[in-house]
Amino acid sequence: MAALLRTLVGSGLLIASTVLAQAADPVKLRVADSFPKGHYLVKLILEPWMEEVTKRTNGAVTFEHYPAQQLGKAADMLKLTQTGVADIGYVAPGYTSDKMPVSEVAMLPGAFDHSCQGTLAYWKLARSGVIAEQDYTANNIRLLLTVSLPQYRIFTVKHPVKDVGDVTGLKLRSTGGAQDLTLRAIGAVPVRMAAPDAYESLSRGTMDGLLFPLESVVAYGADKLVKYSTDGVGFGSFIVSYSISDIAWKKLTPEVQKAMTDAADEIIPSACKSVQKSDDETKKSLEAAGIRFENLSPDVVGKFKDLMKGVAKTWAEGLDGRSKRGSDALKEFDAAVATIPAK
Repeated sequence: MAALLRTLVGSGLLIASTVLAQAADPVKLRVADSFPKGHYLVKLILEPWMEEVTKRTNGAVTFEHYPAQQLGKAADMLKLTQTGVADIGYVAPGYTSDKMPVSEVAMLPGAFDHSCQGTLAYWKLARSGVIAEQDYTANNIRLLLTVSLPQYRIFTVKHPVKDVGDVTGLKLRSTGGAQDLTLRAIGAVPVRMAAPDAYESLSRGTMDGLLFPLESVVAYGADKLVKYSTDGVGFGSFIVSYSISDIAWKKLTPEVQKAMTDAADEIIPSACKSVQKSDDETKKSLEAAGIRFENLSPDVVGKFKDLMKGVAKTWAEGLDGRSKRGSDALKEFDAAVATIPAK
């Protein structure tokens, strides 16, 4: 009997040791995105999050970052993440609007004023709400990290936009989906493409301008080409988000999962503030470099807003017709934004 007890105890210790060893096994995760190396969003959001996760797991979890579309194109990040080519991918809903259409509620014109309003509302609803159900659960992925960019502007090469008539017929870069609706509403012609491809198209003259946030103009070199920017009215936004597949998530221990979630909860509120602040600083530097910002008059701002007033309803009804609950998502998002001060 004593021998048997010694054997059982020994086996128990062996099992416990094995479990501890497995829990302490190092995990290296591949992170892929389309941002150029050194992009400000990577420095403000992704890098601090990766460092914090590594710290919270005592070094057990580390990351290999593949920027600049090294593992695949921006439009393919959803598939690359789902299939395990990347463990964590920059799955931007705007680039996969056919698969993640409900997320575009956060990209509609006038959806919010401050980056943190859009960011925190989306962060909440993409984990528990219509967005979570339709865009994440349905695609077998889980949101890990996100930020909403400040409101987009219209950048042009040859002529400034001073009134609504100046936009009519302009070929402007769009991410598709909600941005296509916005540009058509104001009379422009959307040209769908990912941000990394915009410079070449603009330099060749196949586009007249861009629907872009300020920082991306610099990050992708378009500041060398554009000469004018609108000021005083927002033409929508864009969701930056990193996700992990359900399969990869379930392979992580509960401790690692908690470390990732807690790190995101800590970083996201400060990151959106930094993103908004960076927008203001970039405007000053671009003005100093010679780009002219047209401060639209209240009358012109009103005209643009009137033209875009029906975009949200058109977008929502279009999704409702596909059983995607667009109206429910719009109601949820507007309610969530209303609880977050613009600061």
